[in-house]
Amino acid sequence: MKQLVSQVLFFVRNQKAQKSGNLLARFLVILFVTIITYSIVFHLLMVYEDRDFSWVTGLYWTLTVMSTLGFGDITFTSDVGLIFTLLVLLSGVILLLILLPFTFIQFFYTPWLEAQKQARTPHSLPQTIRGHVILTNFDSLTRNLVKKLKQYNYTYVFIIGDQQLALELYDANYKVVVGKIDNPETYRKVQVQQAALVVTTADDLINTNVAFTVRSVSNTTPIVCSVDTVHSLDILNFSKNIHAFQFMKRLGISLAARTIGIAEPNIIHRYNELLIAEFPVHDTILAGKSLAQAHLRKKLGISVIAFHKRGELFPPDADEILSPSTILILSGTEKEMKLIGRQLAESCTYPPPNPAVLILGGGRVGQAAADFLTQNSITCKVIEKRERIANQQKNVTIGDAASIEILKDAGIEQAQSVIITTHNDAMNIYLTFYCRQLRPDIQIISRASEEFTAPKLYLAGADQVGSFDVRATASIMDLLLPFEESIFSTDRTIFFVPIPADLKGKPLIESKINKKTGCVILAIKDGEHCQPNPDPTGPLPQTGELVVYGSLEMEKVFRKEYM
Repeated sequence: MKQLVSQVLFFVRNQKAQKSGNLLARFLVILFVTIITYSIVFHLLMVYEDRDFSWVTGLYWTLTVMSTLGFGDITFTSDVGLIFTLLVLLSGVILLLILLPFTFIQFFYTPWLEAQKQARTPHSLPQTIRGHVILTNFDSLTRNLVKKLKQYNYTYVFIIGDQQLALELYDANYKVVVGKIDNPETYRKVQVQQAALVVTTADDLINTNVAFTVRSVSNTTPIVCSVDTVHSLDILNFSKNIHAFQFMKRLGISLAARTIGIAEPNIIHRYNELLIAEFPVHDTILAGKSLAQAHLRKKLGISVIAFHKRGELFPPDADEILSPSTILILSGTEKEMKLIGRQLAESCTYPPPNPAVLILGGGRVGQAAADFLTQNSITCKVIEKRERIANQQKNVTIGDAASIEILKDAGIEQAQSVIITTHNDAMNIYLTFYCRQLRPDIQIISRASEEFTAPKLYLAGADQVGSFDVRATASIMDLLLPFEESIFSTDRTIFFVPIPADLKGKPLIESKINKKTGCVILAIKDGEHCQPNPDPTGPLPQTGELVVYGSLEMEKVFRKEYM
């Protein structure tokens, strides 16, 4: 009943629907007048033929002839009557069999379907809603972001301008509101003043338009924009509380930071003095040793909180032999991170080849990776087949990276690492497999636009994979949950819990937290002070919080066991 009322209101209020209804009404009036006129003429001609019929009979004859049923029980005998019958028949074919169906569909049925769509998809949110996230673009990034928002029980809504797309998303169980993203009224209807965040991930022009439209309604709601150019970054930073991220540049730097020869661990999370970083074992003295033999905590004060192997995270095992493809997830202070970076970099045994790194794809991600490597004094060569882009860069080989001649000319046979950065996941899988066949010993780091592509890239031979969606989502979630950031493409997070009453004053090692729950204690937080990598043999303080690393399921087990 409610939907029926909405559809009727659509016809009453919508100008286009009103116009269609008026045109349909005019046609029906013309049709009615035509039928009445034919019925009158029928009577006059029957009088001319000295016959008499009722008015109902005249209407009956007109409709049967116009609809081509023509029962034949009533016919004219004069030529004038027969000519009139032909006229009624032909006009009936045009009016009833052609114009009426098309007019009905065009001016009633189609608007009615539109009204049904309008009634099904919301155009506003209730005024009581608060702390929700508003998304203005539906793409792979926001799809991945929605998964995280659901994981942390955040309400979200997509603003979609296209009615058909909005209906498709609505049927796919996404929360949507129909509206124009450049109309301030749209944001008032979704209660932007009470939102936790507005996220826009289209191109720079649309993002800028959205940001200033939101600012015309609310001066306080945080806005996240993806940015391609530095100029757009300057424009968006002009307004307060707008977080402009060059996600492509960040991804390029993240991929480049994993290459052999980068002395510093790649920092993936930071909280006060506590840093979480990744460090590849490839070509270091750690390769072939167990974690116990490395003595990282004893020598450097660093804690290994997880192993990352081809897209999966594993709890640290002191007896497991570290393979070249293993990435250590470390926790420690900035001083400790620099110390391990210098020590492991000095232990690398590879000769400095030329070029050291080969980058396949010279787009925004590839260029960001090349700039980062150059800044760290690592020689790199880029392969880019688009001459317009290639001519804007240095150290570029123009050609198709799928060509063995181009790869050899760029130095695939001497390179220590290859970074694959094209925006096409299928091409990245192809190039990963191709490079692995050409160079079984080379380090391959590949980009994945979609999160589900990562396992396929590892299967094709990639040592490490950087997912655009995951990295961008982590940056956005960090604004909502500054102390709980997802690590890699898994559900591992950093969370805070008060020190359990049963553990206060007891050594951490006696708690057996890792054995019982799988969680790792990263630090002890007491007010503003944070003590990374606490001594497992020392007593836990009476006050404060534990900074814990683990999955959401591990967190539930931890709280059930100790809280």
